[in-house]
Amino acid sequence: MLMPHINWLYSVSGLGVGVLVGLTGVGGGSLMTPLLVLIFGVHPATAVGTDLLYAAVTKATGTLVHGLKGSIDWRVTGRLACGSVPAAAITLWLLHRYGMQSKAAMSLIQHVLGAALLITSIALVFRPKLAALATRAPRDVNAARTVPLTVLTGVVLGVLVSLTSVGAGAIGVTVLLLLYPALATSRIVGSDIAHAVPLTLVAGMGHWLLGSVDVAMLLSLLIGSLPGIALGSHLSSRSPEALLRNLLAAVLVLVGVRLVWA
Repeated sequence: MLMPHINWLYSVSGLGVGVLVGLTGVGGGSLMTPLLVLIFGVHPATAVGTDLLYAAVTKATGTLVHGLKGSIDWRVTGRLACGSVPAAAITLWLLHRYGMQSKAAMSLIQHVLGAALLITSIALVFRPKLAALATRAPRDVNAARTVPLTVLTGVVLGVLVSLTSVGAGAIGVTVLLLLYPALATSRIVGSDIAHAVPLTLVAGMGHWLLGSVDVAMLLSLLIGSLPGIALGSHLSSRSPEALLRNLLAAVLVLVGVRLVWA
Protein backbone atom coordinates (compact mmCIF):
# COMPACT_ATOMS: atom_id res chain seq x y z
CA MET A 1 0.00 0.00 0.00
CA LEU A 2 1.46 3.35 -1.07
CA MET A 3 1.92 6.02 1.56
CA PRO A 4 0.14 9.30 0.73
CA HIS A 5 2.50 12.05 -0.41
CA ILE A 6 2.93 14.72 2.27
CA ASN A 7 2.81 18.28 0.96
CA TRP A 8 4.80 20.36 3.44
CA LEU A 9 3.24 23.58 2.15
CA TYR A 10 -0.11 22.28 3.41
CA SER A 11 1.58 21.33 6.70
CA VAL A 12 2.96 24.85 7.16
CA SER A 13 -0.50 26.26 6.43
CA GLY A 14 -1.97 23.81 8.94
CA LEU A 15 0.56 24.98 11.52
CA GLY A 16 -0.46 28.62 11.02
CA VAL A 17 -4.18 27.84 11.18
CA GLY A 18 -3.64 25.61 14.22
CA VAL A 19 -1.87 28.40 16.10
CA LEU A 20 -4.74 30.82 15.32
CA VAL A 21 -7.33 28.23 16.41
CA GLY A 22 -5.47 27.72 19.69
CA LEU A 23 -5.12 31.48 20.26
CA THR A 24 -8.70 32.50 19.42
CA GLY A 25 -10.83 29.37 19.73
CA VAL A 26 -12.23 29.94 16.24
CA GLY A 27 -13.08 26.74 14.38
CA GLY A 28 -10.49 25.64 11.86
CA GLY A 29 -13.10 25.45 9.08
CA SER A 30 -13.52 29.22 9.13
CA LEU A 31 -9.84 29.53 8.26
CA MET A 32 -8.78 26.32 6.53
CA THR A 33 -11.55 25.92 3.96
CA PRO A 34 -11.29 29.43 2.44
CA LEU A 35 -7.47 29.11 2.53
CA LEU A 36 -7.65 25.90 0.50
CA VAL A 37 -10.17 27.36 -1.96
CA LEU A 38 -8.71 30.84 -2.49
CA ILE A 39 -4.96 30.29 -2.05
CA PHE A 40 -4.41 26.70 -3.18
CA GLY A 41 -7.22 26.58 -5.75
CA VAL A 42 -8.74 23.40 -4.30
CA HIS A 43 -12.25 22.51 -5.52
CA PRO A 44 -14.73 23.76 -2.85
CA ALA A 45 -16.25 20.29 -2.35
CA THR A 46 -12.80 18.71 -1.81
CA ALA A 47 -11.77 21.53 0.54
CA VAL A 48 -14.94 21.07 2.60
CA GLY A 49 -14.77 17.27 2.70
CA THR A 50 -11.09 17.18 3.67
CA ASP A 51 -11.53 19.90 6.28
CA LEU A 52 -14.48 18.05 7.87
CA LEU A 53 -12.37 14.97 8.65
CA TYR A 54 -9.54 17.26 9.77
CA ALA A 55 -12.03 18.92 12.14
CA ALA A 56 -13.29 15.57 13.43
CA VAL A 57 -9.76 14.66 14.58
CA THR A 58 -9.00 18.03 16.18
CA LYS A 59 -12.45 18.32 17.82
CA ALA A 60 -12.11 14.81 19.26
CA THR A 61 -8.92 15.92 21.00
CA GLY A 62 -10.71 19.00 22.36
CA THR A 63 -13.64 16.85 23.52
CA LEU A 64 -11.28 14.60 25.48
CA VAL A 65 -9.80 17.62 27.27
CA HIS A 66 -13.21 19.12 28.08
CA GLY A 67 -14.57 15.71 29.11
CA LEU A 68 -11.75 15.20 31.61
CA LYS A 69 -12.44 18.69 33.00
CA GLY A 70 -16.17 17.93 33.29
CA SER A 71 -17.05 20.93 31.12
CA ILE A 72 -19.51 19.20 28.76
CA ASP A 73 -23.31 19.21 29.17
CA TRP A 74 -24.18 16.01 27.32
CA ARG A 75 -27.90 16.88 27.21
CA VAL A 76 -27.15 20.00 25.15
CA THR A 77 -24.75 18.01 22.96
CA GLY A 78 -27.38 15.34 22.37
CA ARG A 79 -30.08 17.87 21.47
CA LEU A 80 -27.82 19.53 18.92
CA ALA A 81 -26.84 16.17 17.43
CA CYS A 82 -30.50 15.11 17.12
CA GLY A 83 -30.93 17.93 14.62
CA SER A 84 -27.49 18.18 13.01
CA VAL A 85 -26.68 14.56 12.17
CA PRO A 86 -29.91 13.84 10.21
CA ALA A 87 -29.66 17.28 8.54
CA ALA A 88 -26.08 16.52 7.49
CA ALA A 89 -27.09 13.14 6.06
CA ILE A 90 -29.96 14.68 4.06
CA THR A 91 -27.74 17.51 2.78
CA LEU A 92 -25.10 15.03 1.60
CA TRP A 93 -27.75 12.89 -0.10
CA LEU A 94 -28.98 15.96 -1.97
CA LEU A 95 -25.42 16.83 -3.01
CA HIS A 96 -25.01 13.27 -4.29
CA ARG A 97 -28.39 13.40 -6.03
CA TYR A 98 -27.65 16.62 -7.90
CA GLY A 99 -23.92 16.13 -8.46
CA MET A 100 -21.13 17.07 -6.05
CA GLN A 101 -18.67 18.12 -8.76
CA SER A 102 -21.10 20.08 -10.93
CA LYS A 103 -20.67 23.80 -11.53
CA ALA A 104 -23.97 24.45 -9.74
CA ALA A 105 -22.80 22.55 -6.63
CA MET A 106 -19.45 24.34 -6.70
CA SER A 107 -21.16 27.73 -6.92
CA LEU A 108 -23.63 26.83 -4.14
CA ILE A 109 -20.86 25.67 -1.77
CA GLN A 110 -18.72 28.73 -2.49
CA HIS A 111 -21.56 31.21 -1.91
CA VAL A 112 -22.88 29.49 1.24
CA LEU A 113 -19.28 29.35 2.53
CA GLY A 114 -18.94 33.11 2.00
CA ALA A 115 -22.23 33.78 3.80
CA ALA A 116 -21.22 31.48 6.68
CA LEU A 117 -17.92 33.35 7.07
CA LEU A 118 -19.77 36.69 7.24
CA ILE A 119 -22.10 35.32 9.93
CA THR A 120 -19.09 33.87 11.80
CA SER A 121 -17.35 37.25 11.78
CA ILE A 122 -20.42 38.90 13.32
CA ALA A 123 -20.61 36.15 15.95
CA LEU A 124 -16.93 36.66 16.79
CA VAL A 125 -17.31 40.40 17.32
CA PHE A 126 -20.46 40.24 19.42
CA ARG A 127 -19.85 37.01 21.35
CA PRO A 128 -18.28 38.75 24.42
CA LYS A 129 -21.24 41.17 24.62
CA LEU A 130 -23.70 38.27 24.31
CA ALA A 131 -21.82 36.34 27.00
CA ALA A 132 -22.04 39.35 29.34
CA LEU A 133 -25.73 39.74 28.51
CA ALA A 134 -26.35 36.07 29.20
CA THR A 135 -24.82 36.32 32.67
CA ARG A 136 -27.32 39.08 33.54
CA ALA A 137 -30.31 37.32 32.00
CA PRO A 138 -32.92 35.48 34.10
CA ARG A 139 -31.70 32.02 35.06
CA ASP A 140 -34.95 30.12 34.54
CA VAL A 141 -35.02 28.18 31.26
CA ASN A 142 -38.23 27.12 29.57
CA ALA A 143 -37.45 23.57 28.42
CA ALA A 144 -40.54 23.44 26.20
CA ARG A 145 -39.05 26.28 24.16
CA THR A 146 -35.32 25.65 24.60
CA VAL A 147 -35.22 21.98 23.55
CA PRO A 148 -36.85 22.40 20.11
CA LEU A 149 -34.81 25.57 19.47
CA THR A 150 -31.63 23.65 20.29
CA VAL A 151 -32.62 20.85 17.90
CA LEU A 152 -33.44 23.47 15.24
CA THR A 153 -30.02 25.05 15.81
CA GLY A 154 -28.54 21.62 15.21
CA VAL A 155 -30.45 21.31 11.92
CA VAL A 156 -29.08 24.67 10.69
CA LEU A 157 -25.55 23.75 11.76
CA GLY A 158 -25.86 20.34 10.09
CA VAL A 159 -26.70 21.93 6.75
CA LEU A 160 -24.05 24.67 7.07
CA VAL A 161 -21.27 22.35 8.17
CA SER A 162 -22.02 19.75 5.46
CA LEU A 163 -21.92 22.44 2.77
CA THR A 164 -19.06 24.58 4.08
CA SER A 165 -17.41 22.93 7.16
CA VAL A 166 -18.07 26.30 8.88
CA GLY A 167 -20.52 27.11 11.66
CA ALA A 168 -20.16 24.51 14.39
CA GLY A 169 -17.82 26.76 16.41
CA ALA A 170 -18.51 30.48 16.52
CA ILE A 171 -22.14 30.35 15.36
CA GLY A 172 -23.06 27.37 17.55
CA VAL A 173 -21.54 28.85 20.71
CA THR A 174 -23.20 32.22 20.09
CA VAL A 175 -26.68 30.67 19.80
CA LEU A 176 -26.12 28.46 22.86
CA LEU A 177 -25.16 31.50 24.93
CA LEU A 178 -28.62 32.91 24.23
CA LEU A 179 -30.49 29.64 24.74
CA TYR A 180 -28.72 28.61 27.99
CA PRO A 181 -27.93 31.75 30.02
CA ALA A 182 -27.58 29.72 33.22
CA LEU A 183 -24.87 27.49 31.75
CA ALA A 184 -21.23 28.46 32.32
CA THR A 185 -19.46 29.61 29.16
CA SER A 186 -16.84 26.87 29.55
CA ARG A 187 -19.60 24.23 29.53
CA ILE A 188 -21.23 25.82 26.47
CA VAL A 189 -17.91 25.76 24.60
CA GLY A 190 -17.23 22.19 25.73
CA SER A 191 -20.72 21.02 24.71
CA ASP A 192 -20.38 22.67 21.30
CA ILE A 193 -16.99 21.05 20.68
CA ALA A 194 -18.34 17.64 21.72
CA HIS A 195 -21.29 18.08 19.36
CA ALA A 196 -18.94 18.92 16.49
CA VAL A 197 -17.30 15.47 16.68
CA PRO A 198 -20.26 13.33 15.48
CA LEU A 199 -21.37 16.08 13.10
CA THR A 200 -18.01 16.53 11.36
CA LEU A 201 -17.38 12.77 11.40
CA VAL A 202 -20.72 11.94 9.74
CA ALA A 203 -20.41 14.81 7.26
CA GLY A 204 -16.75 14.02 6.59
CA MET A 205 -17.41 10.31 6.00
CA GLY A 206 -20.27 11.28 3.70
CA HIS A 207 -17.91 13.45 1.66
CA TRP A 208 -15.41 10.57 1.66
CA LEU A 209 -18.03 8.25 0.15
CA LEU A 210 -18.83 10.94 -2.42
CA GLY A 211 -15.14 11.13 -3.37
CA SER A 212 -14.52 14.67 -2.09
CA VAL A 213 -11.75 13.94 0.46
CA ASP A 214 -8.04 14.21 -0.35
CA VAL A 215 -6.27 11.85 2.09
CA ALA A 216 -2.76 13.16 1.37
CA MET A 217 -3.96 16.73 1.95
CA LEU A 218 -5.70 15.66 5.17
CA LEU A 219 -2.54 14.06 6.60
CA SER A 220 -0.42 17.03 5.51
CA LEU A 221 -2.74 19.46 7.29
CA LEU A 222 -2.85 17.37 10.48
CA ILE A 223 0.94 17.14 10.67
CA GLY A 224 1.11 20.93 10.97
CA SER A 225 -2.12 21.79 12.72
CA LEU A 226 -1.99 19.47 15.74
CA PRO A 227 1.24 20.96 17.15
CA GLY A 228 0.00 24.40 16.05
CA ILE A 229 -3.17 24.08 18.13
CA ALA A 230 -1.11 22.94 21.14
CA LEU A 231 1.26 25.91 20.72
CA GLY A 232 -1.56 28.42 20.25
CA SER A 233 -3.43 27.10 23.28
CA HIS A 234 -0.26 27.42 25.37
CA LEU A 235 0.25 31.04 24.25
CA SER A 236 -3.43 32.05 24.47
CA SER A 237 -3.23 33.31 28.07
CA ARG A 238 -0.52 35.80 27.05
CA SER A 239 -2.02 36.97 23.76
CA PRO A 240 -4.25 40.05 23.11
CA GLU A 241 -7.34 37.88 22.60
CA ALA A 242 -9.76 40.74 21.84
CA LEU A 243 -7.42 42.27 19.26
CA LEU A 244 -6.80 38.93 17.56
CA ARG A 245 -10.51 38.12 17.52
CA ASN A 246 -11.43 41.45 15.90
CA LEU A 247 -8.62 41.21 13.34
CA LEU A 248 -9.71 37.68 12.50
CA ALA A 249 -13.30 38.85 12.12
CA ALA A 250 -12.15 41.55 9.68
CA VAL A 251 -10.25 38.96 7.63
CA LEU A 252 -13.30 36.68 7.55
CA VAL A 253 -15.43 39.58 6.29
CA LEU A 254 -13.02 40.22 3.42
CA VAL A 255 -12.81 36.53 2.53
CA GLY A 256 -16.59 36.07 2.86
CA VAL A 257 -17.28 39.03 0.55
CA ARG A 258 -14.72 37.67 -1.93
CA LEU A 259 -16.47 34.27 -2.01
CA VAL A 260 -20.04 35.61 -2.16
CA TRP A 261 -19.31 38.02 -4.99
CA ALA A 262 -16.78 35.86 -6.82
